[in-house]
Amino acid sequence: MAAYVVRRLIHALIVFILVTILVFVAVRLLPGDPILMLISKAAAESSTESQLQELRHTYGLDRPMVVQYFTWLGGVFRGDFGKSIATGRDVLEDIARRLPITLHLGILALIIAFFLGVPAGIICAVRRGTWIDTVVTALANIGITIPVFWLGVMLMYLFALKLRWLPIFGYTSPFDDFWLNTKQIVMPVCCLAITSVATIARQARSSMLEVMRQDYVRTAWAKGLRESGVIIRHAMKNALIPVVVLVGLGLSGIIGGSVLVETVFNIPGMGRLAVTAMGNQDYPVIQGIVLFFSTMVLLSNLIVDLSYGWLDPRVQYS
Repeated sequence: MAAYVVRRLIHALIVFILVTILVFVAVRLLPGDPILMLISKAAAESSTESQLQELRHTYGLDRPMVVQYFTWLGGVFRGDFGKSIATGRDVLEDIARRLPITLHLGILALIIAFFLGVPAGIICAVRRGTWIDTVVTALANIGITIPVFWLGVMLMYLFALKLRWLPIFGYTSPFDDFWLNTKQIVMPVCCLAITSVATIARQARSSMLEVMRQDYVRTAWAKGLRESGVIIRHAMKNALIPVVVLVGLGLSGIIGGSVLVETVFNIPGMGRLAVTAMGNQDYPVIQGIVLFFSTMVLLSNLIVDLSYGWLDPRVQYS
């Protein structure tokens, strides 16, 4: 087990290094100049080339790309992600201020998706061919295909503008005003969770149907065990293995969806920060956000892999 974890951590470190190279090169291939984005249009027209070069030197953009990369990577391993070109603030401080907001929405959406999607899928499998199965499957198909940004706009129109039950946008810390925070995150969390609920429900149904055909489940039925006992004690644990994998992968989907949701609902999280940084071509901020998201995905995949042994004792780590 320990050797397996060490190997996975080494693989994760290799992937992490590759991600740093890709994101570093990708942001510099974007058209435009962050220095010209920093200064006003009037200042850009009146600035001389020497003044622009001085600004590039200040932010280290005049050095060779290889030197810039290793300087930045060395800072990352020391916990220094650099300073924002647009605002001058420390990138790590900006991320630390906004990351809890994104995690609050994302983790809550993931929990809701798991506890709604798994029971829905299991009920559909157990009651296959009934009206419940038909309705839930149809809703799951709709949930997978529905655009998140469109759903957000529709929810705002109905619950905020027409019914006036919920605030249109914004985010307040739950430690400052728990009730206002609850009303503010209802629509964003629904938008983040809708696709995951549908995907998990479909996977849980498919996996449960496959497990229900296994010999040990038929033997349990033949022994006269109660339906709840057969499902919970014998079938559900094995059926959850592919669902857990999907939940781990769903984290990356929720992270990606946070960019759209936070933009639609004007939530000051990591997704909104990423959109602003892309508009300003703020290299250090973009690189820091992508690295944090990549690290979260790598850790979630490792946790999913380690959970196999608990769900299925036949799994051996070698």
